[in-house]
Amino acid sequence: MTSPLLISLASCLVAVNQASLIGRCDLAKVLHQEDLDGFEGYSLTDWLCLAFVESDFNITKVNENTDGSFDYGIFQINSHYWCNDYQSHTENNCQVDCQELLSPNLLAIINCAKKIVSGAGGMKNWVKWRLHCAGRPLSYWMTGCHLA
Repeated sequence: MTSPLLISLASCLVAVNQASLIGRCDLAKVLHQEDLDGFEGYSLTDWLCLAFVESDFNITKVNENTDGSFDYGIFQINSHYWCNDYQSHTENNCQVDCQELLSPNLLAIINCAKKIVSGAGGMKNWVKWRLHCAGRPLSYWMTGCHLA
């Protein structure tokens, strides 16, 4: 009887271990280095809030949507419009392989996010950002973070 329980527990531990999480302040440093503070009028706190509400700071998160498309990475960028997943129709507006959006160096996903934010709607393209971040005080996202 304990055997199925142990197998279940081991499966949970493996699943948790596969998540690639980045710390809030570490992400703030990367976003700052990549000049996202003030990019198209959005602060680092907007980007941090977006990353949290979309992926809980999980760099390798992949989510399947009801339309068959997938959302990739820390900003959950959609395969239908922004990247090529080789599984479904895509516009591939970022001209990037969706798997590259899961890279720990974050450059591909940052460049794609910049492209999205530069277009119509800005960060409003992310429903969760509209619901949980837009128009709210967000300064607490930088609490304890030192960018120097």
